Amino acid sequence: MLIINGRRSRRIALVAAALTAASVLAGCGSDDGGGGGGTAADLDAALEEGGTITYWTWTPSAEAQVAAFEDQYPKVEVKLVNAGTGNDHYTKLQNAIKAGSGGPDVAQVEYKALPQFALPGDLVDLSQYGFDEFESDYTPSTWASVQAGEGLYGLPQDSGPMALFYNQQIFDEHKLEVPTTWDEYVEAARTIKKEDPSQCITNDSGDAGFTTSMIWQAGGTPFQADGENVTIDLQDEGTQKWTGVWNQLIEDELVCTIPGWTEEWYKALGDGTIASIGLGAWAPGVFEQSVPDGAGKWRVAPMPTYDGQPATAENGGSTQSVLEQSKNPALAAAFVRWLNHDEGVEPFLESGGFPATVADLQDPAFVDKKSDYFGGQQVNQVLTEAATQVVEGWQYLPYQLYADTIYGDTVGKSYQTHTALEDGLAAWQEALVKYGDEQGFSVN
Repeated sequence: MLIINGRRSRRIALVAAALTAASVLAGCGSDDGGGGGGTAADLDAALEEGGTITYWTWTPSAEAQVAAFEDQYPKVEVKLVNAGTGNDHYTKLQNAIKAGSGGPDVAQVEYKALPQFALPGDLVDLSQYGFDEFESDYTPSTWASVQAGEGLYGLPQDSGPMALFYNQQIFDEHKLEVPTTWDEYVEAARTIKKEDPSQCITNDSGDAGFTTSMIWQAGGTPFQADGENVTIDLQDEGTQKWTGVWNQLIEDELVCTIPGWTEEWYKALGDGTIASIGLGAWAPGVFEQSVPDGAGKWRVAPMPTYDGQPATAENGGSTQSVLEQSKNPALAAAFVRWLNHDEGVEPFLESGGFPATVADLQDPAFVDKKSDYFGGQQVNQVLTEAATQVVEGWQYLPYQLYADTIYGDTVGKSYQTHTALEDGLAAWQEALVKYGDEQGFSVN
């Protein structure tokens, strides 16, 4: 789950996390770990035998989940640790991996970060425990996100299919229909700016996660990895579709340059300065908790597309992985199974999480729930439909954490100067190719 403070910290470029992650790319894993092999039967046996495991996470549902798990399995003790989010979490995790000890048995890992820890062999391949049999229980996009190479390194916890969150009051003020295409979105942006220069269609000051999600939605596949072979093409057709639209918004100064996840941003969402924003399905909780002045004004619609046909992308999300250095990997894997496939899903949903499990996404009690904040709209009808419309084929770089930290120094400059995004993307690509080669990858 993505929470307010955690979400904000994970969106900031974190140089320290990237630097510590470099050793992952060099293949530094624990030599004395207890990952080993196992079978599905080992999980139930481990639960029956009991023991102690440590779990690092930032999700707000963790305390309730651990309490419920220990009630069901009284022989098992779960030591719950909030090691921080973003920089703090990944730095501590990487330090433990480098040291070969001191890490958790189970760690929360964002989908974008998973390959960076999985490919060097620092995580346990959970397919040995029969987890691959659960594929049909999850949305295709999240299932793909817990795989790296030939391995399976978690079960999806949440998903973040993107939707368009828009201020109905502002759209009515300008007599605008909700855009269904990006061309209509640009025209709406021009109308808003012309009629009230203090308002803007959206905000964007340059954000790596937003950029990759938007390229994903456009059908781009700029990052492809097969073992040590990496291909980077930030000028592919999908990327050009996105820049073709977004250049107009950036160069003509039709968007607010208010940085996301700041007090100014929350205020702008509440007072009508920002008329819409594309975010993941976890966003209703952000609005409800941090934008009280927007209550009753905001609504949710499908993302605009390039041809009017439904298409979206994931924006955020995470899983739980078992570290190779765990001394009790079967018990740790059983805990992961319980968290994201069994009874642990319920307290996650009760905390406001948006699920990756198909059964919950189809449950009328979840789908048809009305939201007072969103004017009584059944927002989950839009969001669960979006979960079925995520474009296939996306991959993150095996060093995505590093990539995000240098985004501001490359693509970010295009935002600062209101110039073509292609130039910034070309600089980002050049830096990513160089870094990948230095870390032992063969980058094309």
